[in-house]
Amino acid sequence: MSLPPCPKCNSEYVYQDQSNLVCPECAYEWNPNEVNDDDLVKVKDANGALLADGDKVTVIKDLKIKGSSQVIKIGTKALVRRVLDKKDHELDCKVDGVGEMMVTAKFVKKA
Repeated sequence: MSLPPCPKCNSEYVYQDQSNLVCPECAYEWNPNEVNDDDLVKVKDANGALLADGDKVTVIKDLKIKGSSQVIKIGTKALVRRVLDKKDHELDCKVDGVGEMMVTAKFVKKA
Protein backbone atom coordinates (compact mmCIF):
# COMPACT_ATOMS: atom_id res chain seq x y z
CA MET A 1 0.00 0.00 0.00
CA SER A 2 1.50 3.34 -0.99
CA LEU A 3 0.76 6.39 1.11
CA PRO A 4 0.33 9.91 -0.31
CA PRO A 5 3.20 12.39 0.15
CA CYS A 6 3.14 14.96 2.93
CA PRO A 7 0.98 17.99 1.97
CA LYS A 8 3.39 20.38 3.75
CA CYS A 9 6.83 19.30 2.48
CA ASN A 10 6.03 16.64 -0.17
CA SER A 11 8.15 14.06 1.63
CA GLU A 12 7.55 10.51 0.47
CA TYR A 13 8.60 9.05 3.86
CA VAL A 14 5.14 9.06 5.44
CA TYR A 15 3.89 6.49 7.91
CA GLN A 16 0.49 5.70 9.38
CA ASP A 17 -0.32 6.17 13.07
CA GLN A 18 -3.83 4.83 13.72
CA SER A 19 -6.13 6.96 11.50
CA ASN A 20 -3.57 9.74 10.91
CA LEU A 21 -0.57 9.95 8.61
CA VAL A 22 2.69 11.39 9.96
CA CYS A 23 5.64 12.96 8.15
CA PRO A 24 8.96 12.30 9.92
CA GLU A 25 10.73 15.16 8.09
CA CYS A 26 8.48 18.08 9.10
CA ALA A 27 6.49 16.37 11.92
CA TYR A 28 3.17 17.21 10.26
CA GLU A 29 0.19 14.98 11.12
CA TRP A 30 -3.03 14.84 9.11
CA ASN A 31 -6.04 12.69 8.47
CA PRO A 32 -5.97 11.66 4.79
CA ASN A 33 -9.77 11.83 4.66
CA GLU A 34 -9.87 15.47 5.86
CA VAL A 35 -7.22 17.38 3.87
CA ASN A 36 -8.03 21.11 3.85
CA ASP A 37 -6.84 23.80 1.45
CA ASP A 38 -5.61 25.74 4.50
CA ASP A 39 -2.97 23.06 5.13
CA LEU A 40 -1.28 23.61 1.76
CA VAL A 41 1.57 26.08 1.48
CA LYS A 42 0.64 29.20 -0.51
CA VAL A 43 3.62 31.12 -1.86
CA LYS A 44 3.27 33.96 -4.39
CA ASP A 45 5.82 35.33 -6.84
CA ALA A 46 6.56 39.02 -7.45
CA ASN A 47 3.43 39.38 -9.61
CA GLY A 48 1.13 37.62 -7.14
CA ALA A 49 0.83 34.30 -9.01
CA LEU A 50 0.71 31.18 -6.82
CA LEU A 51 3.78 28.97 -7.13
CA ALA A 52 3.74 25.19 -6.92
CA ASP A 53 6.23 22.34 -7.17
CA GLY A 54 7.52 21.89 -10.72
CA ASP A 55 6.85 25.48 -11.85
CA LYS A 56 9.41 27.25 -14.00
CA VAL A 57 10.37 30.74 -12.81
CA THR A 58 12.59 33.60 -13.97
CA VAL A 59 14.75 35.78 -11.69
CA ILE A 60 13.63 39.44 -11.82
CA LYS A 61 16.65 40.97 -10.07
CA ASP A 62 20.40 40.29 -9.85
CA LEU A 63 20.92 38.16 -6.74
CA LYS A 64 24.21 37.85 -4.87
CA ILE A 65 24.96 34.37 -3.56
CA LYS A 66 25.99 34.38 0.10
CA GLY A 67 29.53 33.16 0.71
CA SER A 68 30.46 33.46 -2.95
CA SER A 69 31.44 36.10 -5.46
CA GLN A 70 28.95 34.62 -7.93
CA VAL A 71 25.78 36.47 -8.98
CA ILE A 72 22.52 35.13 -10.41
CA LYS A 73 21.74 37.51 -13.28
CA ILE A 74 18.32 38.92 -14.10
CA GLY A 75 16.41 36.67 -16.49
CA THR A 76 18.02 33.44 -15.27
CA LYS A 77 15.57 30.55 -15.38
CA ALA A 78 15.00 28.12 -12.52
CA LEU A 79 12.86 25.06 -11.80
CA VAL A 80 11.02 24.98 -8.46
CA ARG A 81 11.60 21.59 -6.85
CA ARG A 82 9.70 22.26 -3.61
CA VAL A 83 7.73 25.11 -2.10
CA LEU A 84 8.43 25.38 1.63
CA ASP A 85 6.64 27.20 4.44
CA LYS A 86 9.48 29.42 5.62
CA LYS A 87 9.95 33.11 6.37
CA ASP A 88 12.70 33.57 3.77
CA HIS A 89 13.91 31.38 0.93
CA GLU A 90 10.60 29.63 0.32
CA LEU A 91 11.64 27.99 -2.95
CA ASP A 92 14.02 25.05 -3.30
CA CYS A 93 15.16 25.53 -6.92
CA LYS A 94 17.54 24.24 -9.55
CA VAL A 95 18.95 27.44 -11.05
CA ASP A 96 20.42 27.28 -14.58
CA GLY A 97 24.20 27.70 -14.52
CA VAL A 98 24.38 27.78 -10.71
CA GLY A 99 22.84 24.57 -9.34
CA GLU A 100 20.62 23.78 -6.38
CA MET A 101 19.75 26.59 -3.97
CA MET A 102 17.02 28.22 -1.93
CA VAL A 103 15.47 31.38 -3.41
CA THR A 104 13.07 33.96 -1.98
CA ALA A 105 9.77 34.00 -3.89
CA LYS A 106 9.54 37.79 -4.17
CA PHE A 107 12.61 37.83 -6.47
CA VAL A 108 11.12 35.53 -9.14
CA LYS A 109 8.18 35.52 -11.53
CA LYS A 110 6.39 32.57 -13.07
CA ALA A 111 7.71 31.81 -16.56
